[in-house]
Amino acid sequence: MGLRTPRALLPAVVMAAASLIAAATPSIAGAADSDRLLFHSETLDGQVLSSRGADVPFNPASVVKVGTSLWALERLGVDHRYRTVFGVKGKWDKTSGLLEGELVVEGWGDPDFQAENAFLVARRLNQIGLRRVDGGLRIDGTFWIGWENGVERRVLGPRDRVELMGGRLRAVLDPRRWSKTTRASWEALCVRRGWDPADPPRVEIVGSVRPGSPADWTPVVVHRSNPLPVLLRRFNVYSNNDIVRIAEILGGPEALEAFLEGRLGVAPEAVELQTASGERRNRLTARTAVALLRAFTETLAKIGLSPGELLPVIGCDPGSTGRKFPRLSGPAHTGSVVVKTGTLTTTDGGVAVVSGYFETLGSEEVLFCVAAPGSGQQEPHWRTIEQAWLLDLMSTVGGALQRPCGPELPFSDTLAEVEWVTSWGSR
Repeated sequence: MGLRTPRALLPAVVMAAASLIAAATPSIAGAADSDRLLFHSETLDGQVLSSRGADVPFNPASVVKVGTSLWALERLGVDHRYRTVFGVKGKWDKTSGLLEGELVVEGWGDPDFQAENAFLVARRLNQIGLRRVDGGLRIDGTFWIGWENGVERRVLGPRDRVELMGGRLRAVLDPRRWSKTTRASWEALCVRRGWDPADPPRVEIVGSVRPGSPADWTPVVVHRSNPLPVLLRRFNVYSNNDIVRIAEILGGPEALEAFLEGRLGVAPEAVELQTASGERRNRLTARTAVALLRAFTETLAKIGLSPGELLPVIGCDPGSTGRKFPRLSGPAHTGSVVVKTGTLTTTDGGVAVVSGYFETLGSEEVLFCVAAPGSGQQEPHWRTIEQAWLLDLMSTVGGALQRPCGPELPFSDTLAEVEWVTSWGSR
């Protein structure tokens, strides 16, 4: 799968279609540039409220993350936690804390394993009598620690990635190697958990970092991530492009494309994806984006969740939505609109898109998508126009229901679990 229209022609095709639509459609929201918007809105039961250029393909940018989130929930389940296993190979003296051998890490694709999670592991290893490893570090499976910032900056070579991630892990496990950022993370963790910041855990690793695992190693500690919905909320609120890690384990952008076309019941080629994060060149329409949000909302309802528990709520969550939509984050509207924004400034000539959900005062659920293809470097200008469009939509249905803000955004360690393995069975 992939893009079928020559890449160099796509921005021109999108803007030409948008111009034709605009020529036949009056201005909305009192702004001349609003004629360039593509949009579609419906009630949850399918009643169309407004629509223009709803079938014109555009680059949805980070709105793709909604599709990745839906895919992960339906493939992995609401209770899924990623696990990372830590084990030993060699002679281990638990009294002195010395392992004459290797520390082994078996990764199972945790996309949000951070310094805080490594602190939890180090603390548990210290508690069971491991403080120094003199035979190096072995990493097997899929293991990340920290961010890579999406597809453009990833280290792709397996050995290079092992060396990068292994080096990061070794530095976090040994306080003598800490950077200012790592130390600040430790101190913040201590505040949250009531620990003594002057007593950090320490596992010193001497030796090289190598890929693979040795024969007959023994698992001793398993780390389990936050539950999947918590993890997805973190990725969506910060619009973190490393959400591609989730898709990589499930099959990558082509598999996501096929899943969405089947799940949404759209024609082949209606969804075109190069990434699962919204980077590079991707294609949806406003109508398909609304269908995606409907499927997402329905899946969440089946597992007892709402869109605001996985996507940013304007005026409540950190991230950029409050800055992008200041009127919607003000007292009159705080907590009323759940969104996923997407922004590109150079790819395809740029785009500013927002897709989301709100509930009317009469308990009617409204789904919407509005996009400004060709927005270039002028995102603030187009966000103002989109905000006016959305306020106008809310006004036409009698207003939106405000809800209290939910709990604060969790950290990567908030609900993580670390256990001492007494028996492991098959790995």
